[in-house]
Amino acid sequence: MYLKEGRSLLLKVHKPSIPLVISTNSLQNLNPQQNEQNPSLIEEREVLKRLKNERDITLALEYFKSIAKSRQFKHTQFTYNVMIEKLGWAGELDGIQYLLQQIKLDGISCSEELFISVIDSYGRAREGDRALKTFYRIQDFGCKPAVKMYNKILDVLLNENRFQMISSLYDNMKKDGLEPNVYTYNILLKALCKNERVDGACKLLVEMSNKGCSPDAISYTTIVSSLCKNGKVKEAREVALKFDPILPAYNALIHGVCMEHNMKVAFDLLDEMVSKGLDPNVITYTTIINSLSDEGNVELSLAVLAKMFVKGCVPNVQTFTSLIKGFFTKGRTHEALDMWKQMRQEDITPNTVVYNVLIRGLCSVGNMSGAVSIFNQMGLNGSLPNVTTYSILIDGFAKAGDLFGASETWNKMIVNGCHPNVIAYTSMLDALCKSSMFDQAYCLIENMAMEKCPPNVITFNVFIKGLCGAERIDWAIKVFHQMGNFGCLPNITTYNVLLNGLFKANKLRDAFGLIEDVEKRGIEFNLITYNTIVYGFCRAGMIEEALQLLGRMHVKGMKPDAFTYNTVIDAYCKQGKVKAAIQLMDRICAGEWNLDVVAYTSLLHGICQSIGLEESIVYLQRMINEGIIPNFATWNVLLQCLFNKVSDLGSVFALDNVLGYRNGKRH
Repeated sequence: MYLKEGRSLLLKVHKPSIPLVISTNSLQNLNPQQNEQNPSLIEEREVLKRLKNERDITLALEYFKSIAKSRQFKHTQFTYNVMIEKLGWAGELDGIQYLLQQIKLDGISCSEELFISVIDSYGRAREGDRALKTFYRIQDFGCKPAVKMYNKILDVLLNENRFQMISSLYDNMKKDGLEPNVYTYNILLKALCKNERVDGACKLLVEMSNKGCSPDAISYTTIVSSLCKNGKVKEAREVALKFDPILPAYNALIHGVCMEHNMKVAFDLLDEMVSKGLDPNVITYTTIINSLSDEGNVELSLAVLAKMFVKGCVPNVQTFTSLIKGFFTKGRTHEALDMWKQMRQEDITPNTVVYNVLIRGLCSVGNMSGAVSIFNQMGLNGSLPNVTTYSILIDGFAKAGDLFGASETWNKMIVNGCHPNVIAYTSMLDALCKSSMFDQAYCLIENMAMEKCPPNVITFNVFIKGLCGAERIDWAIKVFHQMGNFGCLPNITTYNVLLNGLFKANKLRDAFGLIEDVEKRGIEFNLITYNTIVYGFCRAGMIEEALQLLGRMHVKGMKPDAFTYNTVIDAYCKQGKVKAAIQLMDRICAGEWNLDVVAYTSLLHGICQSIGLEESIVYLQRMINEGIIPNFATWNVLLQCLFNKVSDLGSVFALDNVLGYRNGKRH
C-alpha cells in the first residue's frame, strides 16, 4: 500500500528468526566432563547453585543434560525441581514434559511441590487443558494430590473461567475425602460470581460456615463486589452488615454506589467507615475521585484529594490519572497538564494508562505536537506504548486530517511488534478516507480479515461515511451489501450515514427502499434517523410527509430537537410558505421547546423574500426580546433584503432602530 510522496503503509512485519547460538566457552566452563580420565563426584548443593544462578535457560538446560550423562552426578528430585521451575518461568512447556518423562524413567519420587510448580507454569501460559492432564497423571509418579494441589489446579481453571471443570474437580476432591479449606472456598466463590451465580455463592458461604471454615475478608469481599457489579448494591450492603467491618468490603460498596453515580451515599459510606474505626485507603479515595471526575465535578475531586493529604494518605498513579482525565473532560487542558506536573513532583512513576489519558486529552483538543511529545517521553520513563496508545494517536491524526502523522504512527506500531486491533485499523482507515484514499482503505479492510482481526460495524460505518462524504454513494451502497461477507451486520448508524448520503445525492427511491429495509429488520429509529429522513423529505419538497414523521416521533415518545424543527421551518420558508412556518414556530413556543438563532434566521429570510423588510423587523425585535442574539448570518439576511428594497425608507429607519442594538445602544 503506497501513500503520498512514495511512503508506504506497513501492514505486517516479518521479523527474521534469531538463530540460537550457544557459547562454547560458557559450555566448557559448565561442562563437568572436562577431564573424563579423572572424574570426581559433584555435590548436589553445587549443582543446585549453578542451576539457580544461570540466567540463560539454554545454558542451564545444556548443563543439566550434560551432567546427567557424566559419571559425576545423578539428578535428584531437588535438581529436577529447580530445572522444571526455571523452564516454567521461561515458558518452555515442552521442556517440562521432557523432564517429567525423564523423572519417570529414572524412577525418582516426586513431591507435591514439583507438580504444583508444573501446574502453575501451565496456568501462566493459559494452558488449562495441559495442566489438567498433568494433574490426572500425578498418581503415575507415585504422588497423591492433597488440598493444596487441588487448590492450585482449581485456581488455574478459574483464571480461564472453566466453570464446568471446576465443579467436577470439586466433586472429585470430596470423593477423595479431602476437606476444602478457606482458599478452596474462595476459589469456588469467585467461580460462581464470575458466572453470574451470586445466589449460589451466598449459599456456599453458609455451607462454609456450617462446616467450621470461617469466611475471611476475601470471601465476603468477593460476594459484595459481585453484587455491586450486578447493580444489587442494597443486597451487598445487607451481606456486609453480617460480619465485622473490613476495608475491602467497604471499598467494594463505595465502588458499587459510584457506578450508580450516587455520590451522596458514597460520602455517607466514607463517614461510616471512619465511625467504625476504619481508615480509608488510597483505593477508597481514588474510587470516589474517579467517579467525580467522570461526572466533570473536578472541584469536588480536588477537595477529596486535599482530604487525602490531610489524612496522610498518599495518592497513587490511578488517583492522578482520574484527576487528569476529569480536567480534560471539562476542557481544562492547562489544569490537566498542571496536575501531570504535580504528579511528577510527587515522584509518582507514570504508567501506560496515565500516558494514554494524557495523549487522548491532547488529541481531543487538536494539540498533536503535545501528544507526540508525551508519546516520545514514554520510553524514557520505562513505560512502553501499547496498541491503545498507538490507536489514540492515529485517531488524533485522522481527526486532524494528517495522513502523514497517522501513517508514521502506524508504521512505528508495526515495526515495534505491536499488533493492531480493530480500533487501530478503524482509526487508520478513517485517516485514509479523510484523504480520499478509498482504494487503500478497502485494502486495509481486506487485510484485517486476513490477519484474523475482522472489521466490525464501526469500521464499515467510518468507510461508508467517508465514501458518502466524497459523493461516492454507489460504492458506499456496494460496501453496505458486502458487510455480511465479513460477518458484520449494519446497525442504525450505518443506515443513518447511508440515508444521509442518498438524500444529498437525490437518490430518493434508494433512500425510501433503505427506510423500508430498516423497518423490516425491526431496527428502531433513533433521533438521528428521524432527523435524517425529515431532512430528506424537506430537501425533496415533501413537507407534509415530514410533518407526518414528526407526528410519528411524538407517538414513539421521541422528542424532536432544534435540528428537526429548524429543518421544517427552513423548508417552509424556502417554498414561500412563511405563514405556515410562523404557525409552526408559535406551536413550538407554546410547547416545551425554545427557538434558536437558526430558526429565526430562516424565518427572517423567508419573510424578507415573501412579505417584506418591515415584517421581518417585527420578528427581529421579537427575537431580541426573547434573548436570542442575532449572528452574522441573521444580519446578512436583513442587509441583503435592505439593499434589494432600499426605496422602502420606513423600513430602513425601523431597521436602523434595531441595528442600534447591534451597535451597543441597548447593551
